[in-house]
Amino acid sequence: MKQLTLFAMPESKDAAHDTPHSHWKLFIDGASRNNPGNAGAGIYLLKDSEFALEQGFYLGIRTNNEAEYYALLLGLFFVKKMIAKGDTLHVISDSQLVVQQLRGTYKVRKLELKPLNELGKKWLAECRGEVHHVLRTDNVEADRMANLGVDKKLPVPQEFITVMNTNGITW
Repeated sequence: MKQLTLFAMPESKDAAHDTPHSHWKLFIDGASRNNPGNAGAGIYLLKDSEFALEQGFYLGIRTNNEAEYYALLLGLFFVKKMIAKGDTLHVISDSQLVVQQLRGTYKVRKLELKPLNELGKKWLAECRGEVHHVLRTDNVEADRMANLGVDKKLPVPQEFITVMNTNGITW
């Protein structure tokens, strides 16, 4: 029986370093019909390349850029409940404006976007996340969810609305 442990790894004195970490990919997209118009937010989440969550939400009358930010915030709202310390998060969006504003490359000029940007940066930092821009053709699942949210008028969770209001963002 001793042979079974012949090639076993020695036990580490620091088990925290041996804990496997997950890699999350959060695809986000916002949609607004008539800009401003009926808007939706879509999220599509993968954990270690496996499907974890997809959801669309109806946002009411919003601009496209507001919808993009709400998709980010809704996605991070759910991720924050699931992500573990040491996990990595990559947020993927086809909105060049949102990605560049979150990175600080573009200034946030619209007053209504400033609190959304600030909260997005805060939550992104809490999750140790990075944002990446992709073409729309590489973000089809989140786009589908955003449009489904509008079409089916899928409500935003009340808990999310409460968190927004708590953070000074009036729903």
